[in-house]
Amino acid sequence: MKLFIDDANIEAIKELNEYYPIDGVTTNPSILAKAKRDPRETLKEIRDVIGEDKIIFAQAVDLSYEGMIRDAHMIMDLLGKNTVVKLPSTPTGFKAMAALKKDGILTCGTVVYTPMQAYLAAKAGASYVAPYVNRIDNMGYDGVGVVKKIQNILENNGMDCEVLAASFKNSMQVLELAEYGVGNATCAADVIKGFVKNAAIDGAIQDFVNDFEALTGKTSMSELD
Repeated sequence: MKLFIDDANIEAIKELNEYYPIDGVTTNPSILAKAKRDPRETLKEIRDVIGEDKIIFAQAVDLSYEGMIRDAHMIMDLLGKNTVVKLPSTPTGFKAMAALKKDGILTCGTVVYTPMQAYLAAKAGASYVAPYVNRIDNMGYDGVGVVKKIQNILENNGMDCEVLAASFKNSMQVLELAEYGVGNATCAADVIKGFVKNAAIDGAIQDFVNDFEALTGKTSMSELD
């Protein structure tokens, strides 16, 4: 499973990109709004931080077909290769996905709440579909179960499209989908940091250091004479 940061906080992205095996960053208009600056500047800085070899997702905002196409080309001009344009999984979005595929632009069908949306986005030409796990849960349905069903549909129909699971509240949801074989997950920075935030882990690591210091009077191997 590839792991993406679903955030536009530059400092958080720098930290996670340095210490974690991150594959890229996903954004949307609401995430960019939290940065309180020109979204183009934020996106360019994210690209500078993660480099050109990692993937960045940016969303077309205009809801008209023509506007989606214009936004998509503007995003590609701004961010270059390894960029995926997010489009809503609606009839207008499906039309734009098909047109942009002909232009060689990768798209992600976003705002996916149902398997049928995902199926139609994939059939229209999207390279990714992004179901919202926690939001589906909040509607009274099984978010993880819906993602698994979407994964089955894509695999069983041989569709050239990957799941990008989004909207997670805890690491267990991510782990269950990783075990199932879902190809991509995007999580807020705090959720990713919580993957290994565990007092038992920290305590065990510190015990090793304490025992080594009691034996040698040093806290690292390199300090030994």
